[in-house]
Amino acid sequence: MIPYHRFFLKNGLEVIIHQDLGSKMAVFNLLYKVGSKNETSGKTGLAHFFEHLMFGSSANVPVFDRELERVGGACNAFTSPDITNYYITLPAANIETAFWLESDRMLQLTLSEKTIETQRKVVLEEYKQRYLNQPYGDAFHHLRDMAFDSHPYKWPTIGQKTEDIENFTREDVLDFYETNYQPGNAVLVLAGALDPKEMERLATKWFGDIPNHWISRKSIPRDSQQTVKREKFIEAKVPTDALYKAYRMPAKLEKGYLEADLITDLLGSGNSSILEQTLVKNGKHFASISAFILGSVDPGLLIFSGKMEQGVNSKEAEEILDQVVTQFLTSDISEHSLQKVKNQGIAMKTYESIKLINRAMNLAYYAHLGNPDLYWEEFEKKSELGKEDILSWANLLIREENASVLHYQSLLT
Repeated sequence: MIPYHRFFLKNGLEVIIHQDLGSKMAVFNLLYKVGSKNETSGKTGLAHFFEHLMFGSSANVPVFDRELERVGGACNAFTSPDITNYYITLPAANIETAFWLESDRMLQLTLSEKTIETQRKVVLEEYKQRYLNQPYGDAFHHLRDMAFDSHPYKWPTIGQKTEDIENFTREDVLDFYETNYQPGNAVLVLAGALDPKEMERLATKWFGDIPNHWISRKSIPRDSQQTVKREKFIEAKVPTDALYKAYRMPAKLEKGYLEADLITDLLGSGNSSILEQTLVKNGKHFASISAFILGSVDPGLLIFSGKMEQGVNSKEAEEILDQVVTQFLTSDISEHSLQKVKNQGIAMKTYESIKLINRAMNLAYYAHLGNPDLYWEEFEKKSELGKEDILSWANLLIREENASVLHYQSLLT
């Protein structure tokens, strides 16, 4: 367990304090419960765009990074389909500077036309470099759009298309800010050699007077069960064919999520995994292969992703992949293999907990799900799952009528 003290301000801000007296550094992690799933079609990419805007200026802070650097701090952020997370590391003695900076931009961020246009250019350039000008860069644009019907997971966090980003108005930006960037929609985690009573005082001093607004959000549609295999072919000037095969799977806190996680651990995690050994090291069709889940809060995807060897067609590669996966579905899982992936999970959890920032982020993430203790409860449940549970869910999820397949085919071969 990660020890913590938790309380709420009157305006709804959830505050969690994790004391670690062995660290001279502190982490100030502020999570907002908004991601790309809270966008609407035609205005996609707004959550990520706003993350960029948050590093501009606010009423009392001309340049966010400069003020932080003066006290030996550093910061960063990320946006996912489900959340937006901002984090600062700085000497524990200077923690109040982080309170000042974050509270000022929560309450009174400067959203001038100049700032918006500057960041629009930055985000559009990122879009082009990472997704349009990279081989296979838009693969998950196509896969998401095919696999989801109406859920906002249909589009990637960067946005569905560049036109959406180009057409954001200042009114769109202001509405997004006023709706989502408020204390009742946030979780603040403070970690390090910090005194809990002093942190309560500082949280009340800097955030207590920030008003909370009632959030009127549209309900997020839930896709109906998929009944027919979906398939899409893309031709591009890429080195070799690539294959992306996705299956619908349960949401983060639903039964079947942890089983799906273990399925991908067994099949495609690491050099000793079934897919790596069978298809890459001892096969001739795949140059690389992996299996993973998206890890989304709402129902998501279990994915097999692979690059073909030169001259190998993705359709042929899919047949070979299916043979190996079918063998897994119809065979027994050895206790040795299951324990091995569980031990890897324990090792990863142990390594993860060494860093103060990881502990802070995990407390924030699971608090946004409802309870910080879910972090360890989930881990314990996963550790207790048996092979019968895993195989039962594997056969339930990995079915052709539940699949969406993207064939990314090379024009160069």
